Amino acid sequence: MLTDTHTHLYSDAFNEDRPQVLQRAIDAGVKRFFIPAIDSGHTQEMYELELNYPQHVFLMMGLHPTSVKENYLEELAHVEQQFKDRSFYAVGEIGIDLYWDTSTLAIQQDAFKKQIQLAKKHKLPIVIHCRDAFDEVFEVLESEKDEELFGIFHCFTGTKSQAEQALSYNMKLGIGGVVTFKNGKIDQFLSEISLKHIVLETDSPYLSPVPYRGKRNESSYLQFVCKKVAQLYNISEEEVAKVTTQNSKELFGI
Repeated sequence: MLTDTHTHLYSDAFNEDRPQVLQRAIDAGVKRFFIPAIDSGHTQEMYELELNYPQHVFLMMGLHPTSVKENYLEELAHVEQQFKDRSFYAVGEIGIDLYWDTSTLAIQQDAFKKQIQLAKKHKLPIVIHCRDAFDEVFEVLESEKDEELFGIFHCFTGTKSQAEQALSYNMKLGIGGVVTFKNGKIDQFLSEISLKHIVLETDSPYLSPVPYRGKRNESSYLQFVCKKVAQLYNISEEEVAKVTTQNSKELFGI
């Protein structure tokens, strides 16, 4: 059994064929889907997805860094209200993204810190989005580092030393389609990191693995990520599936 620890199944990209997308994934052995939040505009769609697939879909709640705008305190209030209303499996996806907009760095840092503290309050993992912002993310993690801080460094694309730094904050590395890219670079050192620190993800509909690179990603393609990881570690795909799913169970508590 495989676990997709990061998939946006409520995305508009799946509006035409969502049931088929889920069925293809289940048929491919992907039975567990962890769903990151973006902002209040997607909350209802997430709840509907969970209602339709209660055995397979597990929700996070949080404010994505690219959604951190002038109204971010209102958005954070929405996140906190959801936690008052019900439970979730993680606070995510949260973090810092300087690819699209560097002018919001200060409020992105504030939103990131506040949500880490929310995760600690609820004893939950965080799921980190980091784009063009390793130093900035690490700076916040360093300020929040303690035994209550843990989670996933989603879509990890850094260097070996950055991987080791992420692990020092009690993070697992979320490995997705980038591991199959010729220029992805993480394939050069990944096998030097113990598999106990790895979870698998698609980030669908984004970042499709080879041979579907450039096309819409979906959770069934997790099998290609698993295959590549198995090759890198020189072990069976079954072993990769077993260990990474167990890692996800220990992390999310389910």
